[in-house]
Amino acid sequence: MKIIDGTNAVLGRLASYTAKELLKGEEINVVNCERILISGNKKMIGREFQEKRSRFGSSQKGPKHIKVSERMVKRVIRGMLPDHREGRGRIAWKKLRCYNKLPKEFEGKKMIRAGKEKTGKYHEVKEFASTGVFNK
Repeated sequence: MKIIDGTNAVLGRLASYTAKELLKGEEINVVNCERILISGNKKMIGREFQEKRSRFGSSQKGPKHIKVSERMVKRVIRGMLPDHREGRGRIAWKKLRCYNKLPKEFEGKKMIRAGKEKTGKYHEVKEFASTGVFNK
C-alpha cells in the first residue's frame, strides 16, 4: 500500500503516476487532495468547470460533474485508466482511495511526496471544487 501526499503536486502528473502504479497492482491512497495544483489560467479553468457543471442531458440524467475535490481528483485518475468499467482498469480503479485531509490511520506512516514548491500559474483544486461555482 502506497500513500501519496498531494500537497503542491500538479494534478496531471500525479494522476498519470498514480494510474501507472494502480495498473501494476498497487493499492494507492492519495491524501490532501484539496491541496493539489491545477496549472493554467484561473479564469479559463473556472469557465470550463462551470460549463461542464451546467450541462445536463434530458431529464437531468447526466453526465454530472463532481464538485468535491477528492472526487474530482479521483475522476482525473479514472480518465487515465484503460477501461474503468471492466477488466484490469476496473480492478485498478477499486484499489484507489482519495482523501481531502490526512486520516488518523495514516499519521506517522511513510508517504510519497508528489509535489514541490511551485511558482507561476498554479491554483489549488479546492478553489474550483467547494461551491460548484467559479470563485473569484
